[in-house]
Amino acid sequence: MLPMTHNTHAIIRALADGRFHSGEHLAGGLGVSRSAVWKHMRQLRALGMDIFRVPGRGYRLAAPLELLDAERLRAYLSPACRTRLQDLTVLDVVTSTNDHLATCSTALPTACLAELQTGGRGRRGRRWVSPFAANLYLSLAWQFTDLPPGFTALGMVTAVCVVQALRSLGVQGVALKWPNDLIADGRKLGGILVDMQGEPPGRVRAVIGVGVNMRMPAAAGPQIDQPWTDLETLTQGHPPGRNRLAAAVLEELVAALEVFAVHGFAAFVPAWRKLDIVAGQRVALHHQGQVITGMALGVDDDGALLLKSGAETRRFVSGDISLRLQP
Repeated sequence: MLPMTHNTHAIIRALADGRFHSGEHLAGGLGVSRSAVWKHMRQLRALGMDIFRVPGRGYRLAAPLELLDAERLRAYLSPACRTRLQDLTVLDVVTSTNDHLATCSTALPTACLAELQTGGRGRRGRRWVSPFAANLYLSLAWQFTDLPPGFTALGMVTAVCVVQALRSLGVQGVALKWPNDLIADGRKLGGILVDMQGEPPGRVRAVIGVGVNMRMPAAAGPQIDQPWTDLETLTQGHPPGRNRLAAAVLEELVAALEVFAVHGFAAFVPAWRKLDIVAGQRVALHHQGQVITGMALGVDDDGALLLKSGAETRRFVSGDISLRLQP
């Protein structure tokens, strides 16, 4: 991946309005040749941006673009949340926001967002498709002095927070699939990845990653290996702004983690159960190389899945669920 230069940023800012800009105008504004502009356009397409070129009119993006802005994002946060967060960083390009915070030495809690991830990760090492300035890629590093009950359900708490953040911005119709997938219209809208450093009973540092599809470019969609949707589709072309959504997620998550640290997952069970699309469904659970089928009975106070298979009800703290079963 080539580094982002000043001229690359200038072209992105110019194109962000979604209107046509001639190559001559862009070149004149930057003091470069039209050939150099063309090379920048190639780089932006490599970042996953949908750029159209029409002879006689110039270049334009498929849709207007909202770039992340740390100061604008902070302005959306409540004073309490701004005070609690020790640091908030917005990066252009990063391997992954989780990886960045894993090696970051700033005081906790600290947040990191990026326009693009070159090595975005989902659960179990899956790739998380992360084109430039299209979606939300956000991580929050948090330290727990003592592990709360149901600590393994931290990703589930985060998923609840993301749904609540979306609702606060008027986005309805998002549910949760155990353990922490955001689902809308039967398709994946987003997911959570939690990385941990340290071992109990000592302090544990958690890095909580959130990915939400907002306006997935047409070229990036085929790279996703499962049915997916985005907020552009869900809201019929009127998704919330990226900075506003990022702030809403941080607001919900920072407040929730204070509660989680004291009361554990039990405090979030009622909210989870209202959003759960797995409970009461016949499912196939992929767990440690096995596939276990049965009826999902919801989750317990530690976030474990209760699965009735035959005459036995079993408890699982990890695994992947498929709802696509024949009766």
